[in-house]
Amino acid sequence: MILQNQKHLFNLTEDVTYLNIAALSPSFQTIEEAGIKAVKKKSQPHQIPISDFFEPVVELKKLFAKLIDVDDHNRIANIPSVSYGLSTVANNIKLNQGDEILVVEGQFPSNYYVWESLAKQYNAKVKVVQAPVTKHDQGLLWNQAILAAITDRTAVIAISNIHWSNGTIFNLKDISKKAKLHQALLIIDGSQSIGALPFSTNEIQPDAVICAGYKWLFGPYGCGYAYFGAYFDNGIPIEENWSNRLGSENFAGLTNYESEYKPLANRYSVGEHGSFIYVQMQIAALKQILAWTPKAIQNYCQHITQDAVISLKALGCEIEDASHRAHHLFGIKLPESINLDALKKTLKDQSIFVSYRGQFVRVSCHLYNTKEDFTKLINAITTMIETD
Repeated sequence: MILQNQKHLFNLTEDVTYLNIAALSPSFQTIEEAGIKAVKKKSQPHQIPISDFFEPVVELKKLFAKLIDVDDHNRIANIPSVSYGLSTVANNIKLNQGDEILVVEGQFPSNYYVWESLAKQYNAKVKVVQAPVTKHDQGLLWNQAILAAITDRTAVIAISNIHWSNGTIFNLKDISKKAKLHQALLIIDGSQSIGALPFSTNEIQPDAVICAGYKWLFGPYGCGYAYFGAYFDNGIPIEENWSNRLGSENFAGLTNYESEYKPLANRYSVGEHGSFIYVQMQIAALKQILAWTPKAIQNYCQHITQDAVISLKALGCEIEDASHRAHHLFGIKLPESINLDALKKTLKDQSIFVSYRGQFVRVSCHLYNTKEDFTKLINAITTMIETD
């Protein structure tokens, strides 16, 4: 059974066709209400008890742990950005000269620069697995190339669940198996998949999962989540946050300095992660996502895009085969005859919002979108072809 359209929960106006949640999500009403309530509460700080620094954070971690199938919420850290989470990971990895860090072509910059820096520090190498140049089965061949690139020299595999520009799905289960065979760490960027695509940490067994919170998780800009596996249990955080220490709930005893951190990943949470406003908005968002379920979101996106993909391919556009890509996000490679600047202007004039990533027009959709939204996009592209 397909979920019903949920646009009534959002405040998007009828004249806007928003196909760009992969860049920034809109809030839905319960998130707005939670944020406004928290902002007003901050105006009366005497009404904010000490427990508000801690208890809502635990609730938030439990919600995210449930979303990604983690048994212990203490393995979740609250972070402000993906770069913060990846820097924390890299800060706790030591390499040998000649080791390789495996990434894929066109990886998001935050998930490249950190590894470039780490490789320079240890005289190691960043190994880039290029996307196969083909119009068919690119995802299949790309996954095969990734598996073939994992060797005894591979120390770290830094990869996302899907490619951020075109939606290609990477087979994390097979990648994880081979990573463990060669004793390589698997670090996953889930920013463009978690919340919209089913994900199980228990199944994949990664060493860390880092995820932005302002895209498919509907949180405010400046929030994120991180899962840290056993490899990082005794690591060093990149800042010393007082609230991450044992007994920090006892404000009267804070200057009885504590050398021990709270268990597991708690040591890696960013300072002021108990944000009274952000946390309440994040809790409201995750509760709704769990009620919808990522599987149902993915099925809905497939339902509203499958006819559009057929039509776009008939116009000469190239799109990865459905079996090798996500349905909530995919890239459209336009026919060479289309003037991209002219198309950008047309889409802007018609209030159709997409992203432009490399050689792709990237579209990303959610439960507030409809088949008609994609019809508008197709009509705009058709006009460009006819004009040419």
